[in-house]
Amino acid sequence: MCASAAKKNVLVLGSGGREHAILVKLAASPTLGELWAAPGNGGTANLARNVDLAIEDGAAVAAFAKEHAIDLVVVGPEAPLVAGVADVCRAAGIKVFGPSAQAARLEGSKTFAKEVMEAADVPTARWESFTSAEEACAFAREFEGGCVVKADGLCGGKGVVVASSAEEAEEAIRACFDGAFGEAGAVVVVEERLSGPECSLLSLTDGSTVVALATSQDHKRALEGDVGPNTGGMGVYSPVPVASEADVTEMVAVNERVVAEMARAGSPYVGCLYGGFMLTEEGPKVLEFNCRFGDPETQVVLPRMDCDLVEVLWACATGTLDPSMIRWDSDWAVSVVLTSAGYPGSYETGKLITGVEEAEALPGVTVFHAGTKLDAAGALLTAGGRVIDVTAQAPSFEEARELAYQAADLIDFEGKTLRRDIGHRAMRSKEAWDE
Repeated sequence: MCASAAKKNVLVLGSGGREHAILVKLAASPTLGELWAAPGNGGTANLARNVDLAIEDGAAVAAFAKEHAIDLVVVGPEAPLVAGVADVCRAAGIKVFGPSAQAARLEGSKTFAKEVMEAADVPTARWESFTSAEEACAFAREFEGGCVVKADGLCGGKGVVVASSAEEAEEAIRACFDGAFGEAGAVVVVEERLSGPECSLLSLTDGSTVVALATSQDHKRALEGDVGPNTGGMGVYSPVPVASEADVTEMVAVNERVVAEMARAGSPYVGCLYGGFMLTEEGPKVLEFNCRFGDPETQVVLPRMDCDLVEVLWACATGTLDPSMIRWDSDWAVSVVLTSAGYPGSYETGKLITGVEEAEALPGVTVFHAGTKLDAAGALLTAGGRVIDVTAQAPSFEEARELAYQAADLIDFEGKTLRRDIGHRAMRSKEAWDE
C-alpha cells in the first residue's frame, strides 16, 4: 500500500487522450479523494472537475493546489515539465509525479539527451549537434541513403524529418534554421538513420527504483503504409511481439542506466521515463527519450495495468515505489486515433461528434477523448487535430484490432480521418518487417 491509506486529492495537468486515460485509471482507485483536470476535455468532465488553469505557470498551479488541498499533481504533457512546474510545486511542499526542469531536458533538448546517453553508455545512432546550417548540411552528406534531422527543442512531435537523401536533409535543416519551429529549431541534431521495428518502453521511477511497463508500438506517420508527415500518433498497440525477451531486457537496462546517470549527475528523475527504441540487427538503440507518459501509448498500456494508480504515482512522488505494486493482464490492446481532416497540418474544429456511447457499449472498448469539448448545451464537438482514441482489449491481437475498428466506425464527425492499417505488421518477424 502507499505511505498513507488516507484518500488523496489529485490534479492532472493536460487535455489529451493520455490525460483522459490517466484520469480513467485514477478514478478507479479506492484511495482517490477528489479528482481535478486542468484544463481537461469533453470526456474528462465525466470523471473529474475540469478547471481553466495556466498549466505552464508553476506559481498558478501551486496556488491552485494549495487552495484546493491537492495532495498529488500529475503532469501529463512535456511543456509544463520543461517549464519547471514540478519544481515550483515541490518547493511549495506539494507532491508531484513528473521530473524537474533539469531532468525534463531529456525531452526538452535532444542534444542534452544524447549527451546523457553517452554518459550512461546507451546505444544510439551516430549524431552531431549544430548551430550552423552549412555545418549541419555537410555532416548530413556523410550519410548514404539519408539521415534524420531533428529540431533540438520541443515541437509537439513534429520536429523530426526522416530524410531519404542529402537534398531532403538539407531542406529540413534550412527549414529549422529559418524558423519553422521557432526557438526549438535554433539548434539542430543530425543523426544516422537506423532501420528496424520501433518499440516504446515506458518506465515508472521514484528516482532510484525503476519499474518497466508493457511494450507498445506507435504509428507516427499520417497516412497508411507509414508514409506522409510525422504526427503525434495515429494508432498504437500493446504488447509488441517482435520485441524478443533479450530486446526487452536490454531496453529495461537502458532506462535503468539513464535514471542512475541522472541521479549521479545531481538531477534525480521522478516520473515516467519513455524510451523510444529501434530494434536494429545489433540490438535495441535509442531514438529519443520523453519525460512523461507517451501519447497514444498510455491509451493501451494503462488499460492493461492491474494496479491502484493513485498508490503507484504517490509512491513515485514519495520515493517508495515497489515493483509488486504493478501487475499485468494477458489481453492485447489496440487503439485507433480519429483525427480532423488535414491533421497534422491545418484543420477545422467545432464539428459535432456522434456515436461515442454506441462505441463504448461494445464489450472491451474504451473511448479516450483528446481534442474534444462540450458546448453550452452539452453537445460534444471536435477541438483539436487528434480527436479521439478508440481502444479495444481482447484475448488476441486479431480480436482487439477488429474490435477497435468496429468501434471506430460507430463514431462520426465531419472530416473524420483514420488509418486502416494500425498494427498491420504486429505479427511479423523482424526480417519481414519492411515487406
